[in-house]
Amino acid sequence: MAALAQLPPLPPQFKSIQHHLRTAQEHDKRDPVVAYYCRLYAMQTGMKIDSKTPECRKFLSKLMDQLEALKKQLGDNEAITQEIVGSAHLENYALKMFLYADNEDRAGRFHKNMIKSFYTASLLIDVITVFGELTDENVKHRKYARWKATYIHNCLKNGETPQAGPVGIEEDNDVEENEDAGAAPLPTQPPRPSSSAYDPGSVPSSSFTGIQIPPGAHAPANTPAEVPSSAGVTSNTIQPTPQTVPAIDPALFSTVSQADVRLTPEDFARAQKYCKYAGSALQYEDVSTAVQNLQKALKLLTTGRE
Repeated sequence: MAALAQLPPLPPQFKSIQHHLRTAQEHDKRDPVVAYYCRLYAMQTGMKIDSKTPECRKFLSKLMDQLEALKKQLGDNEAITQEIVGSAHLENYALKMFLYADNEDRAGRFHKNMIKSFYTASLLIDVITVFGELTDENVKHRKYARWKATYIHNCLKNGETPQAGPVGIEEDNDVEENEDAGAAPLPTQPPRPSSSAYDPGSVPSSSFTGIQIPPGAHAPANTPAEVPSSAGVTSNTIQPTPQTVPAIDPALFSTVSQADVRLTPEDFARAQKYCKYAGSALQYEDVSTAVQNLQKALKLLTTGRE
């Protein structure tokens, strides 16, 4: 991808979007779609904050130039041309970040990459608002991820051992003011969790009961599995990571729609959205998420209910 023109210094008024812009820069090569929507979010938010003072207008003008250049480069990408695909792409990517950090946290592996992943997940959930209001689940994920990033960062900074897994959220923690929590580089190849990385039975009860975290070790997208070494044999084959596929409801094998089902345009739109989510999940080889979304679509189309 061609290099983008450099932005002028960030005006003080735009401090709240500085981490979103940093995340965009970090993803220019890694995932240009994510980079595009991070800039779009920054642009929309900046316009609401201050679009009149000269330094802000100049900054927003240059940011608009970057957006137009990115859109031209990604013009044939469905995640740019179709909002429903873009929303699914961004939401799945944010969830990957969140689940990677959550699994590291539950296993008691506290490090800068994990903190960075929690914080980046919260920023990307901010970015999802360019498509409309967040779901309740995403609001809870964002709140939990942002708090966890600050909590673990402060513990490590003070030489304390963080409590692993879900714990109660301290409402007065403001991660936006924490410049260091999101300063670590993004994990490009996080350490693979051990077989004991996640044991649902060992997770302590939490006062933060609104989040349902699926089991399994999920690393951010484009993270290849490690290649096991073989004695005297050189192999370039990447071994797939074992995945837990959710059980399929036998009732869904009957694909004949009930006679009294009347599907609304909204039902068709939701079913299409689930299918797009499934397609986006398969880009990351996430079979479990793909199956779950396809099941939701099939149930909706055959019963009219979710």
